[in-house]
Amino acid sequence: MRKASIVSIGNEILTGQTVDTNAAYLCERLFSIGIPVVSCYTVGDEIERIVRTLNSASDDAEIVLVTGGLGPTDDDLTRQGFAQFLGSELQLQDELLQKMQRFFGRRNLQMSEKNKIQAYLPVGTKAIANELGTAPGIMTEFSEKLIFAMPGVPSEMKAMFEKSVLPKLKNIAAGQVIVLRKLRCFGAGESNIAQMLGNLMHRGRNPLINCTASSGIITLHIIASAANNDKAQKMVEKEEKMLREHLGDLVFGVDEQTLAEVVGRKLVREKKTIATAESCTGGILARLLTDIPGASEYFTQGWVTYSNAAKISELGVQAELIDEYGAVSETVACAMACGARKKAGTDFAIGITGIAGPTGATEHKPVGLVYICVESDSGSETKRFVFPQDRDSIRFRAAKTALNMVRLKLQN
Repeated sequence: MRKASIVSIGNEILTGQTVDTNAAYLCERLFSIGIPVVSCYTVGDEIERIVRTLNSASDDAEIVLVTGGLGPTDDDLTRQGFAQFLGSELQLQDELLQKMQRFFGRRNLQMSEKNKIQAYLPVGTKAIANELGTAPGIMTEFSEKLIFAMPGVPSEMKAMFEKSVLPKLKNIAAGQVIVLRKLRCFGAGESNIAQMLGNLMHRGRNPLINCTASSGIITLHIIASAANNDKAQKMVEKEEKMLREHLGDLVFGVDEQTLAEVVGRKLVREKKTIATAESCTGGILARLLTDIPGASEYFTQGWVTYSNAAKISELGVQAELIDEYGAVSETVACAMACGARKKAGTDFAIGITGIAGPTGATEHKPVGLVYICVESDSGSETKRFVFPQDRDSIRFRAAKTALNMVRLKLQN
């Protein structure tokens, strides 16, 4: 299987002044045609470093895609590094120079003498047309490697890649297909899930299982490589079935599905409605629910009762409960959910109260402590959690956990 390596060149990337969106774009596009990216490098504008990086990238893969450093200024050194890597010299291409002069002429601009460097290519390489700018790309076959250099300007790079580079790569990738499916999980940490899967996450397998974590969502990437799409799809389906057998209710969706989307679909299917009563999450739970188009079918209303007075006046929480147990307690979370469900007349209601920090903690009630209650016809279910990290993470994690509790209630 042909593999690719990506090299991003530019001091501005290393200093953080420019975000390297080019590499992410190329990784995604290559993956879509069945070419896996095995390495990505970022290097500054120094010829020696560029040469070393090109050597490393060509050791990694049969295809090397380079972006950046093809401009006209003194810090644009990709073509010089390219020439040194190939053991050749730069040579002026009259056709490229004339094309560049016409580019400026059509715009009634005087071409700077510095732009002339962009008409130089390493001997033995070919130019790749740039229809949006003055910097042509560079293409060469070297020691059975295929190497492309493209501008760093994202619009120019994308246009050049799609028109001139991608068709060549599609021909090369004929007979190799990669299929990706994502399984989305919630309710266990990354390490716990890895423990449950055991050898299924070992490297070198096909399909390969990768794992990422974000705000409590664990995403398993099932990546199957095969000679054709049907075979790869069957491999993915078999692996997905095996993962679901291991993980059970931890799996809530596939690909880009969110917890709110899955919960919303279940509520519609069951013809159920829901309301929310939030304190520490400040309306985040209601926002997640209403981010889904068509949420009005099941979400009726929500309350953000941040103060004790609001909990009492809006939700009917008894002042004595707050005095005795505190606003952050299992009892008050339950009272909030019950009050919301009674006022809204819904099938489900969620009550959330907690300490998102950074202040407000006590010896017995730390930052991150959250109580979540789900109230329904089957009764009240209240759980205590202590979420780590910062204020925003705690609030979003609490809202997602509440959604997951409703999901499991609907499922079971």
